Amino acid sequence: MTTPARTTAAGTTTPTVPAVETPARGLPPAVNWLLSVLCGLAVANVYYSQPLLDLIARDHGIDPAAIGLVGTLTQIGYALGLLLLVPLGDHVNRRALITSQLGLSVLALVAVALAPSAPLMLAAMAAVGVLAVVAQVVVAHAAALAAPGDQGRVVGTVTGGIVVGILLARTVAGTIGDLAGWRAVYVASAVATAAMALAVAAVLPAERRRSAERVGYLRLIRSVFTLFAQERVLRVRAVLALLTFTSITVLLTPMVLPLAAPPFSLSHTRIGLLGLAGAAGALGAGFAGRQADRGRADRTAGLGLAAMTVGWLPAALLPHSVWWLVLAMVVIDYGLQSVHVANQHLLYQIRPEARSRLTAGYMLLYSAGCAAGAILSTVVYEHGGWTSVCALGAATSLAALGYWRATTTAPRR
Repeated sequence: MTTPARTTAAGTTTPTVPAVETPARGLPPAVNWLLSVLCGLAVANVYYSQPLLDLIARDHGIDPAAIGLVGTLTQIGYALGLLLLVPLGDHVNRRALITSQLGLSVLALVAVALAPSAPLMLAAMAAVGVLAVVAQVVVAHAAALAAPGDQGRVVGTVTGGIVVGILLARTVAGTIGDLAGWRAVYVASAVATAAMALAVAAVLPAERRRSAERVGYLRLIRSVFTLFAQERVLRVRAVLALLTFTSITVLLTPMVLPLAAPPFSLSHTRIGLLGLAGAAGALGAGFAGRQADRGRADRTAGLGLAAMTVGWLPAALLPHSVWWLVLAMVVIDYGLQSVHVANQHLLYQIRPEARSRLTAGYMLLYSAGCAAGAILSTVVYEHGGWTSVCALGAATSLAALGYWRATTTAPRR
């Protein structure tokens, strides 16, 4: 069976893609949790390098001023993967796509660990970023496998794994790096990824596809941008992703600077452990998923945006106590994950045949928000200190809340 092409009033057409039939029984809870762990491992690969930059620079003889290229290339690779790989989930068997990406990720991680020179290491890091988007393919696949009325919970569980993976990446990498060197971090990740690939291949339900018209790859990629023109829900939710992930990156990027300086003078290990406070965001993901299944996704997103805005008040009190920052991280990350899961749930309701491309478009603006937050926060901290950073974060969260309110109450066609 083939999903018919959709033509808009402007005459644009979304390419015909193979229709997907999924098991009626839904996604078993054990498999749902396995996919959650998989997503955490995949996304963690993007963030392992952050606490290891000094070790990598010393090992490869890279100038400290240029070592930021490691993170930059990994993030660029991730953005390219969103555009070039994630849309394939609407065109090929997702289980095969997921296992293939995991296998290639193992090779890329081994290449990072064994790279004899800086250029080869940087190229391998970029490849790691490209392949880490397997997490987004998994999210779309989990949503497709979920039983009716259970999609929000399933997506919330998987998204919670992504949150924990991002937060644990810095702590795990710092600990292993101190004990066995930075290369051991990527060896350990390669082993874990290989084991996960075998487990997923064994238990992940497959899609049953019937013969259908084949769609050219370039046409499939172009349709990501066509969907922005066609679907108001995608435009609104992607802008919210841009603003909310700008806000959270404004918090996390310069956070190490006041914590490492007097009067706190915390070590990198303690700062990494402090970051685990944001793991409460996984609870926000689960709550948002359950609320979305009850038809309250948009309301949940609004509450999450309000929480993110309020959370900047205790963040501004960091000079008085580290515990204010811990409270801020819990509140802001909880709100962020509520918004993120609600957004994804609403996206997956509009075009079941285009879930992967909707995910790709949405996450492209997510990545743009992360990049903008990293750049803006470091510039603002240099010129205005932590108080100015908090003002920037609060303004961004407030803008997101205002945008949500305007788009919720605006007349819809």
